[in-house]
Order: sequence, then structure tokens, then C-alpha cells
Amino acid sequence: MGIITRTWRVATLGMALGAIAGNALAADYTLSVNTALAQQDPLYRGLEEFKQNVEKRSAGKLAIRLFPGSQLGKDEDVLEQARAGAPVAVVVDGGRLAVFVKEFGILGGPYLAQGYEGIRKVVTSPLFDQWAEKLRTASGHQVLSFNWWQGERHVLTNKPVASPADLNGVRLRTPGAPVWMETIRAMGATPTPMGWSEVYTGLQQKVIDGVEAQDPASFGSRLYEVTSHLTKTGHINLITGIVTSAAWFDKLPAEHRQILREESLKAGDSASRATEASLADYEKQMQEKGMTIVEIDTKPFREATQPVYEKLGYTELHKEVEKLLQN
Repeated sequence: MGIITRTWRVATLGMALGAIAGNALAADYTLSVNTALAQQDPLYRGLEEFKQNVEKRSAGKLAIRLFPGSQLGKDEDVLEQARAGAPVAVVVDGGRLAVFVKEFGILGGPYLAQGYEGIRKVVTSPLFDQWAEKLRTASGHQVLSFNWWQGERHVLTNKPVASPADLNGVRLRTPGAPVWMETIRAMGATPTPMGWSEVYTGLQQKVIDGVEAQDPASFGSRLYEVTSHLTKTGHINLITGIVTSAAWFDKLPAEHRQILREESLKAGDSASRATEASLADYEKQMQEKGMTIVEIDTKPFREATQPVYEKLGYTELHKEVEKLLQN
């Protein structure tokens, strides 16, 4: 990123945060939370619960401002502001944190854990706490909680898919983190990094042939209008967290730090279980709008993607996580 571009983004975010501060004079501290989620998403409703509970418990001394649709910028830009000590947080996946601490990348590994309860076991473990502490040291980021589950990701295309061979030559949109890219490549497709906001147009204009995503995001972005088949591969269990500035967090009174962490964890559980409960309805609505949704035998995809862990240097860590999941 060039210096001029970075300076412009910093200035833009600075103006936005200045406006926020002007609207939150009653609070002693204000945290601005950025997310790519739409307001209709179950996880966003969890963020609203987080806001309400934090403000109530702190008697209004700690204010939370929510920015859906990435209004404060890309995740990477907000993470950069947090590193600089700005009072911002972002709902982010482990892949984007792996550039600072490699271990976080395994959270996006193929078929790592099953469902919310499986992945929650990982992100509330002492092993995960070690990664979070390393992140504070390496990049100056503070994890509030990492139990914000968005669902298992499936493949959306305009043709039937039953095996990795069916994805040969298919340009499939995915985030640019290495673990995501290698997973999609192992599944047989050509991984194509692209911002989420560009996916609908990219499919319309045939810049990409398909996308992999979780049901709430697929429905919220009306991808049933530009794809015809949803194949339930469940290849990535999308878990995200609220990550803020360690420098800002450390300046808070101890009771405020406790409130943020406790309410973030509680709201993450609430939002994730609401997501679980919503999946069947999202799929029903997409079927009613003409989309074909197919359950397949995922064994060929599981076998094809297992080498991803070794390729990215996660072999030993994968064994640790599997052991944790078995206990």
C-alpha cells in the first residue's frame, strides 16, 4: 500500500472517529466496532446485544458504536488503526491475523472442527489463549473474544458440483489469506481473492464463476440471484472474533476491561446459537427463490484438503488441535 493511500485512509478513518467522539461525549470511553456483516445477520444482532449490555453494565461510561457494511474500511485497515492505538475494533477471522501470529491461520483450516460447539472448544481453550497473548506482543492487538460463529462455508456456482473434479477451472472467490487460498485450490478450484462487496457484480459480469460462503452472508447478499447451485461442502467452519487495540484496552479501568471481555463472550455465544437456528430457514428461502441446494458426500473434499495443513506448516499444531477436540 502506498504512503499516500495509507495516509488518506488514516485521515478518512480519523474524521469518522472524530464524528463518533462528538456524538458520544457522555461516555468516558468509546469503542467503534467495524464489521462486514449486514444488519440483518444474526451476528450483527449479537453485536447490538454486546453494545446494549456493555453500556448498561458500565452505566454509560463505556460506549459502543457499530459500523456494519465495513463503513470504517477494510478489515486490514482497521486492524492497522488498532495497532496504532485507535479506539477501534473489528470482527475478523483468523486468516487475517495469521500475518501477525501464524497459529491463528489454522482456524480457517479445512474441516478443522464440526459445528459451533466444535470450534468453540478451540477458541476458548488455554491453547488459544497462548495465541492471543502472542498477538498482543507481536502486533499490539487485543482479542476480546473469538466465539463469533458465522456458519460452515459452502460452494455456490452455476453448475452442479459433486466432487473436486467438478471444480476444475472454476474461478472461486475466497478471501486472500493463505489457508483459504490453499483450501480452495486443494478442492479443485482456482482461488480468486476479491472483496465481499464486489462478489455480486463479479458473478454478474463473470469475472468469477462461483463463490464459497456461509448461508447468512449468501442470503444477505442475494447470491441466489447470480448463482443457481449451493453445494453443502462445509469445508471451512467460519469462526471470527472481536479484536481491538491492546494499547487502548490497557488504558481502560480494570472493571471496563472485564465488562468488554465478559459481554463479548456472552454475546458471541448468543449470536452464534442464533446463527445455528437460522441456517435451515436461510436455505429454505434460497430454495424458494430458485436455488438448488444439494447435500453431498464430503469425503472426497476432506481427503483432497488434508495436505493443506502440511503444506502451510500446520502439521504439529493440527495434531494439538485434534487432541484438544477429542478431550
